[in-house]
Amino acid sequence: MEYYSSQLMGLIEELSRLPGVGAKSAQRLAFHIIHMPEDQVEHLAKTMTDVRKNVRYCRECFTLTDREICPICESDKRDHKTIMVVENSRDLAAYEKTGRYDGVYHVLHGAISPALGIGPKDIRLAELMTRLQGDVNEVIIATGSSLEGETTAMYLSKLIKPTGIRVTRIASGVPVGGDLEYIDEVTLLRALEGRTEL
Repeated sequence: MEYYSSQLMGLIEELSRLPGVGAKSAQRLAFHIIHMPEDQVEHLAKTMTDVRKNVRYCRECFTLTDREICPICESDKRDHKTIMVVENSRDLAAYEKTGRYDGVYHVLHGAISPALGIGPKDIRLAELMTRLQGDVNEVIIATGSSLEGETTAMYLSKLIKPTGIRVTRIASGVPVGGDLEYIDEVTLLRALEGRTEL
């Protein structure tokens, strides 16, 4: 038996498809949207549509941006000879919040996971290797401490070391199985400063 109109049920259903949004949260969000002023709802809808249309990958580091090259890669204040490799754009944002890293990034958009059928060709490794043909002194591997993150780190290390570029790995302090986006800035900073040679 449906308690609400079909349109309201449709909104609740669509919201519940979002990651981390269960049935109750979706219902709460739907009722919030219904009670918002109409212009705010239209602005929210337009913002979502614009983001979907205009956000793309940075040509250099592959983070999400609405420009050809993201502000980090474009900045002449960043150390372009140091590249931190992260699994996703949320991890990049987590490191940027520390305010202490002044290099640039490379976003893999995943990690190697043979169990899930994700191999080196399924993430942005080829693009990283192309970048390393330029003037690069160090690659900091900041993949997660999960099995997939560790597998990716070891693969990257074996791939990059023969080029003569220094390869380091973020230090412990990041809990095993933890996602970087949920870790506080102090822990991330300790992990960055305590990185070790691979």
